[in-house]
Amino acid sequence: MACRVEHHVEFPANWRIVKTEQLYVEWAPILSLSCLHCATPLCISVCPTNAISKREEDGIVVVEAEKCQGKDNCDRCVVACPYGIPQFGPEEKAKMQKCDFCLERLKEGKKPACVIHCPAYALDAGLLEELIAKYGAVKEAIGFKYSKQAKPSIIFKPIKG
Repeated sequence: MACRVEHHVEFPANWRIVKTEQLYVEWAPILSLSCLHCATPLCISVCPTNAISKREEDGIVVVEAEKCQGKDNCDRCVVACPYGIPQFGPEEKAKMQKCDFCLERLKEGKKPACVIHCPAYALDAGLLEELIAKYGAVKEAIGFKYSKQAKPSIIFKPIKG
């Protein structure tokens, strides 16, 4: 919800997706994903208009909506992404949208809205090397397979019990 409020994201688009898996007899939300700002983003290589790029200074993958052909003419980024992250809003001729790592907040020295407002403190953000030093280098979890081709910039925090 923090992302929806911060960026005015309209349904059906979701910049952060919570996946559930059946564990034993119950369904449990276990995975919260947004754009993984991959080291080798597959969405970039398939975009015919170069609407998607990776910022050199911090590795954040951004979209220039005005360059996107839109959901009615192209969905190559959606098909290419191993995590189904690129989204389209409900409007006619909707352009691709996705998490931009709260660039405006980062400019102010703040963490992304999802990290600040996560009630379970399950999310964190920062330089990948620092996160690995803090939490370890776990790159796979139930419901998530690490793509060696895309190289997503993600690690999983261990559950403390």
